[in-house]
Amino acid sequence: MSDVAEEGPGNQGFSLELGEDLVQTRDWLHEFAASVIRPAAAEWDEREETPWPVLEEAAKIGLYSLDFYAQQYLEPSGLGIPVAFEELFWGDAGIGMSLAGSTLAVLSVVANGTPEQVGEWCPQMFGGPGDVRLGAFCSSEPDAGSDVAAIRTRAVYDAAAGEWVLNGVKTWVTNGGIADVHVVVASVDPSLGSRGQASFIVPPGTAGLSMGQKFRKHGIRASHTAEVVLSEVRVPERCVLGGRDRLEERLARVREGGRAGEQAAMRTFEASRPGVAAMAVGIARAAVEYAAEYAARRVQFGRPIGQNQAVAFMLADMQASVDAARLLTWRAAWMARQGRPFRRAEGSMSKLVAGETAVRVTEQAIQILGGNGYTREFPVERWHRDAKIFTIFEGTSEIQRLIIGRAVTGLDVR
Repeated sequence: MSDVAEEGPGNQGFSLELGEDLVQTRDWLHEFAASVIRPAAAEWDEREETPWPVLEEAAKIGLYSLDFYAQQYLEPSGLGIPVAFEELFWGDAGIGMSLAGSTLAVLSVVANGTPEQVGEWCPQMFGGPGDVRLGAFCSSEPDAGSDVAAIRTRAVYDAAAGEWVLNGVKTWVTNGGIADVHVVVASVDPSLGSRGQASFIVPPGTAGLSMGQKFRKHGIRASHTAEVVLSEVRVPERCVLGGRDRLEERLARVREGGRAGEQAAMRTFEASRPGVAAMAVGIARAAVEYAAEYAARRVQFGRPIGQNQAVAFMLADMQASVDAARLLTWRAAWMARQGRPFRRAEGSMSKLVAGETAVRVTEQAIQILGGNGYTREFPVERWHRDAKIFTIFEGTSEIQRLIIGRAVTGLDVR
C-alpha cells in the first residue's frame, strides 16, 4: 500500500462511496453515453472523423466545456475526472477522446502557466454551443516519443520583435492541425537536454502552423490524430508558459549546476495518468458487461454459455481485473488531488494496470462471443482495437514499468 496516511496539504478523507453530487454527475454522464455516444460510435469509427455533432450536443448541455472539466478536476475527493472519463469511454473511446482531447492541452497550461495565461487560453480550447473549439498538446516527435529529451523543435527568442520563433515537426497530436489553440513543447537551449525545454502557446490562426499527415489508426478512430508542422511560427513573448522571466531564471540556474524542477511535458503527463487510466477502465468495463450479458443469453448445447465453468471463470477474472484497475486509479487520483506525492509511482501503476487490463479483457470478450466477437456487427472488436493505445500513448507500458521500477528499487533503472 501507499503511504496515504502521511501528512499533506489536502484533508479530504478517502472513501469508496461517492458523494451525492458525484453520483448525480456519473448518472447524467452515463445517460449521455448510452443515448448519444453509443448509437453514434460505429458510424464515426468507420468515418474516422471528428464527431462534431456529438461535440455540439455535449456543448449544449454543458458537458463539453471548461467549466465542466474544471469542476471535475477540483472535485474534493479527486474522483471527478476518473468517474467522468470512465463513463464517457464506456460509451465509446474514439468519441470519448474527442470529448476529452482538449484537456491535455488545458492541463499543460494549468501545470506550467501563469493565472493570466490560464484565464486567457483555456476557455479558447472549448468555446461553446455553436462555436465548438479544440485544444492540442504537441510533445511527441518522429524521433522523440518516450524520450522527451530528444525533442528537436526549437524556440528562439527574437528580441527585436519581442517574439518567439518556433520550428519543428510534432507527431501523434490529438486534434493536431485542426485545434484552435496548440500547446507546443520546444527546446530553448538544446545543450541542456530536457532541462532546456519550455511550453509555448500558439494562438488561433498563427501563420506557419499547418497539419501534416493525418494518421489512419487501429483504434480510437473518431479522434483526430495528425502531425503538426511548425515553420517560422512567430508567437508573442507572453506565449511562453510561466513567462519569459521565470524561464530565463530556470535556465540560468541549470547552467550553474542547480536543479531545473520537473520537466514541462513530464509534469503534464504525470498529472494526466489517473485520468488516462480511467479511460481504459471505461473500455474494459464495457467489455465485461457486454460479454456477461451475451453469456447469459447465448445458448449452446441446451444451456447459456455462462453456465460453462470456462466462461464463468473467465468473466470472474475479467470483473476482478476491472475492479482492481479502478481502485488503483481512484487511489492515484485521490492522492493527486490531496497533494500527496507519488512516491511509489502510483500514477504510473494506475495507467499500467488499467491499460493492460483493457487490452486483456476486451480480447477475452471477443473470445466469449466467438465468431460474433470478431465481426463489426458487435462492438467488442472495436473496443479491443480502442484498448491497445492505452499501452502505448502518454507513456508506454514499458516506460511505466521503468518509472515504477525506479520507485521500488531506488536505483537508476535503465
